[in-house]
Amino acid sequence: MKGKVYLIGAGPGDPGLVTVKGTECIRAADVVVYDYLASPALLQYAHGDAEIIYVGKKGGAHTLPQEDINALLVDKAKSGRIVARLKGGDPFIFGRGGEEAEDLIAAGVPFEVVPGVTSAIAAPAYAGIPLTHRKFTSTVAFVTGHEDPTKETSSIDWASIAKGIGTTVFLMGIRNLPHITTQLIRHGKPSETPVALVRWGTTTAQVTVTGTLATIAGDAERAGIKAPAVIVVGEVVGLRGSLKWFENRPLFGKTIVVTRAREQASDLVAKLTALGAECVEYPTIAVTPPEDWKPVDRAIESLGSYDWLIFTSVNGVSFFFNRLFDGGRDIRALGSIRTACIGPVTAKKLFERGIRCDVLPDTYQAESVVAAFGNESIAGKNILLPRAREARPVLPVELTKMGAQVDEVAVYQTQQVLEHAKPLLGQLRERAVDLVTFTSSSTVKNFKSLLPEKDFKDIMEGVTLASIGPITTDTAGKLGLDVHITAETYTIPGLVDAILKYYRTPQN
Repeated sequence: MKGKVYLIGAGPGDPGLVTVKGTECIRAADVVVYDYLASPALLQYAHGDAEIIYVGKKGGAHTLPQEDINALLVDKAKSGRIVARLKGGDPFIFGRGGEEAEDLIAAGVPFEVVPGVTSAIAAPAYAGIPLTHRKFTSTVAFVTGHEDPTKETSSIDWASIAKGIGTTVFLMGIRNLPHITTQLIRHGKPSETPVALVRWGTTTAQVTVTGTLATIAGDAERAGIKAPAVIVVGEVVGLRGSLKWFENRPLFGKTIVVTRAREQASDLVAKLTALGAECVEYPTIAVTPPEDWKPVDRAIESLGSYDWLIFTSVNGVSFFFNRLFDGGRDIRALGSIRTACIGPVTAKKLFERGIRCDVLPDTYQAESVVAAFGNESIAGKNILLPRAREARPVLPVELTKMGAQVDEVAVYQTQQVLEHAKPLLGQLRERAVDLVTFTSSSTVKNFKSLLPEKDFKDIMEGVTLASIGPITTDTAGKLGLDVHITAETYTIPGLVDAILKYYRTPQN
């Protein structure tokens, strides 16, 4: 049985620029073969049993020669497997996709080409440079910048490019930049022609340097520009001053560590990334089921005896209802039980289960729930409190003082994650982190435990700390960590707003 190969354009670096069909092919693949310039974030679409093979080429160092890559694709497909070949940019624009396709045809292997967004278009666009513009030019050319300058005869028609093309984009040309500029000027391109270099275009590491044909080689050297980068030559480069947008985002250039559990981090990461930050996920906690479900099961068996059900987190809602459903019950088992939640996000998660929250306090911490129940008669009432094993005792203690009978059951627990300690410490020591976010006291405690006690203050020097609320900030302070940002609204959007406000303050 023959397999099939999909030659997929992975886009220029921003994983959001991959096509819908590209992601569908990755999901269907038994084998994913990916390049250096294909965003590793795209591997999240592969199913758990897929074989992942890296064949990247970087700075002349090849994991596999092109001939071996071609043979690998043929071999995997002939074994009856579906292969997703992820190539940076577009497979047919200086991506050697044509060579791979020719070998597949020769071997009788079925294949499809899934075009991608080439960096030749995307990188200039993210730098605020339109390749064509009615006031400047209607012609554009894509040229390889990788041609060996020692060749006796060039395959590039430098005279035609210099005099007949309005905008020229060179790919893979940083090493040959002096040769490229010399050839263009020698063949008639004015030396004052604007030039832009866009490194790591469309990613949060994007850097753009502008100059002219006469100056750009020196400008690149002073700025330390290295591959991968595209070179844009033409009058349209002058539009960057008014049209640049990607690098103007408020958190652009900031590296932010997200310590939240990975399964919950996506919302925070998405919001910060959209504002220009480079998010590094180093979860310090993992959310897991309790060691013993028996107390939860007994509570579920006795649901009819409870008057109130209080949820203090999204996790509490998810784990409680999953256990309820796993036991063959549904929301009808709650009968006439009234509900209370901490925070609108928890209330929204409860509503997704078909239940509207009866009590939602004005602020989002346990003390506020107690205050909200001041208007309720709960003396003699039975309250079920499904939450984290490590939760603060204030809520059950205060409700009990008000005369309620509170049954607290652990529906989940947080455990420390140690696997990221080494890379996290490495980035902190290298001063490569601008800000660390904390979304709970657990994330603070576990983060602090990863830092060597003798020099943690030196390691954290210059790093801004942001907390989701005063309880978390207080925990950090007790551990010797100075929090610079505390959200006024104790939610993920509130935390993001607080971070934005901090960086918009001139001295920051």
